[in-house]
Amino acid sequence: MTTIITGNFQQQDEAQRALSDLAGAGFAADQTTTFFVNPPGQHDLYPIGGDEDESPGTENAASGSASGAAVGLATLPVLGPGAAVAAAGVGAYAGSLYGALGNTDDKKNPKAPAAREELRRSEPPRKPGMLVAASAPASAQQDAAIRILRARGATDIERTEGTIVAGNWTDFNPLKLLRLVAA
Repeated sequence: MTTIITGNFQQQDEAQRALSDLAGAGFAADQTTTFFVNPPGQHDLYPIGGDEDESPGTENAASGSASGAAVGLATLPVLGPGAAVAAAGVGAYAGSLYGALGNTDDKKNPKAPAAREELRRSEPPRKPGMLVAASAPASAQQDAAIRILRARGATDIERTEGTIVAGNWTDFNPLKLLRLVAA
């Protein structure tokens, strides 16, 4: 891994001009890259999409679903023996939905306020847009990349660690917190 300097652009042509300036300053084409970063929550890190394996606030949904299903099945005798299968299905579904939704409320999750506070204290999430990245192992290269990205109007200029191989940032993690350089 080596030091990588990045900058975010809103337009692809701005990013291409920055790449051209980096090449003119001696950065090898295979050690620079540009690609679009999706908005938070849309990075498709999991097979069914999204950035997390479960939605925030759903930690207790399974227990709520089970208790709701039990309530739904308890209504079976009221509906009579002729509607046993239909009542079980409808009652279990309605009860499980109610129970699951009732247990996704952050007010019942003692960790929720602390998690929200932690997010407020942490660095901002990576913004969507065209990311330009340059491998810059030497401090003179880092300074040059920062200067070029600033001159081209990049936002969220960052100094991070990673590996760019043949123009591809192989270990890029869109969820990693930004390490912004001083203005």
